Amino acid sequence: MNAAAVVTRFAPSPSGELHLGNVRTALFNLLLARRLGGRFLLRIEDTDAARTTDEHVAALERDLTWLGLAWDEGPLRDGGTGPYRQSQRGGIYAPLLARLEGGAAAYPCFCSSQELELSRRAQLTAGRPPRYAGTCAQLDAREIERRRASGAPATLRFRVPPDRQLSFDDLVHGVQQVDCAHIGDFVIRREDGTPAFFFANAVDDSLMRVTHVLRGEDHLANTPRQLLVLEALGMRAPRYGHLPLLTGADGTPLSKRTGAQTLRELHEAGYSATAICNHLFRLGHSSAEAASLTLADMAAHFDIGHLQRASARFDPVQLRHWQGLWAHALEPAAALAWLEPFLPLGATPAQRTACIAALQPNLVAASDIVDWLPVVFGGELRWEDPARAAVAAAGAEFFRLTAAAAAQAADLGALRTASGRAGAAFFAPLRAALTGRLHGPELGPLLKAMSPGLARERLAAWAR
Repeated sequence: MNAAAVVTRFAPSPSGELHLGNVRTALFNLLLARRLGGRFLLRIEDTDAARTTDEHVAALERDLTWLGLAWDEGPLRDGGTGPYRQSQRGGIYAPLLARLEGGAAAYPCFCSSQELELSRRAQLTAGRPPRYAGTCAQLDAREIERRRASGAPATLRFRVPPDRQLSFDDLVHGVQQVDCAHIGDFVIRREDGTPAFFFANAVDDSLMRVTHVLRGEDHLANTPRQLLVLEALGMRAPRYGHLPLLTGADGTPLSKRTGAQTLRELHEAGYSATAICNHLFRLGHSSAEAASLTLADMAAHFDIGHLQRASARFDPVQLRHWQGLWAHALEPAAALAWLEPFLPLGATPAQRTACIAALQPNLVAASDIVDWLPVVFGGELRWEDPARAAVAAAGAEFFRLTAAAAAQAADLGALRTASGRAGAAFFAPLRAALTGRLHGPELGPLLKAMSPGLARERLAAWAR
């Protein structure tokens, strides 16, 4: 295939906040497009009006933009195959659905939800996998017209050929063989007239000239249905690849229910788009690259052959690793912009600069700074028991001497000279009294960042 003709897509249903599984899907499709010199398309699958809001759509587009996952075609970037919201494509779907029905490839189904549930239970009780029993498959034209005239609601079902063996080559899982007798006729238009996923998703991929689709493996069972629909319409199908699901530490799929953070929450905590993308790049996609990569670098190293079939575990520790690499490489101006939202409003420019210089080497997420702000600007310290023990062991004289020196100048060298101590005997009690803990940022820059008089006050408190 000509690389210039490659089109990948991300087609979310914006019924809530963007979660990391969806983010990885978007990332991999963008990287594949960039790797092959093609285009990345965004489509909004919003036919479920009850669950979709304009706010969700706007938030999704904002999140993708923040991550750097810029789409080449889609909302606000017309590439000639729009509209890019399915709720606006009813006029495109209607004649295609009519063609399927007119050619006997689809038929109206008048079964109620209660009837379908009873049939499902009966099949399960009999030890058979549940699928549509074909109740309405053989209704003649007169009976269909009679039911419609009576106002009976109906879906439209695709007629699956029962004696067909379907084969397709999945980009991740390889060749798949499906016995169509096990599929059952499926709904392609709901009772309210809106298209079902199996239909709209497949048709839009073809009409929008999508060539490659990477999506979650929970869609693997949908692929035969979509291939049948496109074949019946004489439309070209894309190549599908189904990615392993992202799981948490307990092996269950990531979800808000199990405490997984959303993209918005990670963003608000001060995680960078670079760190998030670097971690996701390595989840379900093997890479020998150990350094933090730009999106362009990731695209250069992205390889469909490196996509894995086993589920991938989201690891917060690894995310913090990539975040730390990013955070500690920031130049002072960039670090200030990153941490600015967390700093006290009353802090002077000099205080802000000194605070960031002292704390940045010890921060990973921007929100980590919150724990250190009382140390720098004053407030109640979060004491650790070993720090209390170190203070008690140092004795009051140590703090009387260092407090007196701090009253003249909060300089680390002056405090050390005044105390008459060196090494751990000096640093451990001093750090403990100033911060409430025995580990943290370098004491020299921290002393320079602390509000005037704060170091003397804390040291003097232990001189009694």
